[in-house]
Amino acid sequence: QVLLVESGGGLVQPGGSLRLSCVASGSIFSFREMGWYRQSPENERELVAGITGGITNYADSVKGRFTISRDHAKNTMYLEMNSLRPEDTAVYYCNAEIEIDSYGSTWSGWGQGTQVTVSS
Repeated sequence: QVLLVESGGGLVQPGGSLRLSCVASGSIFSFREMGWYRQSPENERELVAGITGGITNYADSVKGRFTISRDHAKNTMYLEMNSLRPEDTAVYYCNAEIEIDSYGSTWSGWGQGTQVTVSS
């Protein structure tokens, strides 16, 4: 199967930056969709940014501040987060839909999450 592992979270001051990484390993034939979600105690899990092929989409609250990207050679997805705000505080999760063979069989799942805390 497939394993997704996030890293890069931490404590940062308002206005600061962080870069999250999500590494996929296992039976990977190709990627269909990947995305970053976040969840805080006050809110339901929400889509922050997604990438399908070369097309990206963002939540309105992060447009212009966050950038999603992928490194195909490393099976890794990134989320560059700039101008962070206290309301960005949440656990950030990686999600992916992956083709695991040439017949179109797919796997979909989540990473374990990484905590991002924006506070002075």
